[in-house]
Amino acid sequence: MTGHVTRQELNAALPHVMAAPKDGAAISMLCLRPARNTRKFVDRIEVTKDKGIPGERWATSPWLTLPDGSPDPAIQVSILPQRVLDLVWRDRVNTVHPGDTFIVDMDLSEANLPEGSILQAGSALLRVSGVFNDGCVKWRARYGAAAKDWITASGHPELRLRGILCSVERDGVISNGDRLTKQGF
Repeated sequence: MTGHVTRQELNAALPHVMAAPKDGAAISMLCLRPARNTRKFVDRIEVTKDKGIPGERWATSPWLTLPDGSPDPAIQVSILPQRVLDLVWRDRVNTVHPGDTFIVDMDLSEANLPEGSILQAGSALLRVSGVFNDGCVKWRARYGAAAKDWITASGHPELRLRGILCSVERDGVISNGDRLTKQGF
């Protein structure tokens, strides 16, 4: 299947997207981004409070910084729902993977994972941040205007269709196949 997904297809798929499991979903497609537009798929990723994901560009060229210019920890880890990825990433040969740290078939909405929620991923603990992942201009270029507009449409921001951003709360290792589980606040 080629071409971008249409708004009609996206809207029709929304019930399926929102029917994802609420907890305990398997982690897949671990991705490192050592440089802009560079993807390296691995079987395991180390995460740390101080360095985010060692070897990733968060520490050296983050898109969000604190007032002192240091990288904002709220964006250390990016998680994308599997059902959204499957919907928008049609041409997996010629279109770049979105670059999220990992993919999971789980409901990432505010209702299921309020800001501050703690998630266990492998031996690491992550905290869901309040930073909204609205999809950048690259998301629009890669997956189409409809995919970008769908994320920010009325009633959709709280669904977090573009996924969630998290800080590392406890250093650890995340591996493909580990379960993402809710741990409270």
